Amino acid sequence: MLSVGLTGGIGAGKSEVSRLLVACGAVLIDADRIAREVVAPGTPGLAAVVEAFGEEILTEDGSLDRPRLGAVVFADPDRLAVLNSIVHPLVGARSRELQSAAAEDAVVVHDVPLLTENDLASLYDLVVVVDVDPATQLDRLVRLRGMSEEDARARMAAQASREERRAVADVVIDNDVPLPELERRVRELWDDLVRRARRTAPPGARATE
Repeated sequence: MLSVGLTGGIGAGKSEVSRLLVACGAVLIDADRIAREVVAPGTPGLAAVVEAFGEEILTEDGSLDRPRLGAVVFADPDRLAVLNSIVHPLVGARSRELQSAAAEDAVVVHDVPLLTENDLASLYDLVVVVDVDPATQLDRLVRLRGMSEEDARARMAAQASREERRAVADVVIDNDVPLPELERRVRELWDDLVRRARRTAPPGARATE
């Protein structure tokens, strides 16, 4: 099994790369999706968040009011640390559970937006960073996501720098290219990941092609 950490700045195209890798045969573990699952209504995670922050962070139907909680934690680093201390262990445990269920010869791709920021590179056999010029990020956020330029710049500034992400990368995918070229580059990456997985697989196992 090969464990791959996939990350990139907002607007870099990380989700498209993860989609293409899944189409090639990768097993995807999406940290954002798991983070939502572990605080879904009825979960111990949500109960712990409510105990820490109060019932005012719930919507009328009993689910987590993410905008309200975000307004609380992103204005107070100590409160954010409390939230992270609840959610991160749950996400980690669920991620490990999903990885353990994968085949011995699988290429498991962990889509982790804050891999660099949370110093998680050492958890993976290989780190892939999807990289674009900051001007491309800004254009995509404003033109495709409808953000204001001010909001887009603030979101970019809140993340790790381009240099910091590239510093933890084993492989960099340049996504300042048209989709067909990105598809070609991802296929080359996939072929490399399969070769690496074969080298780590137990005798008799065979990585998905």
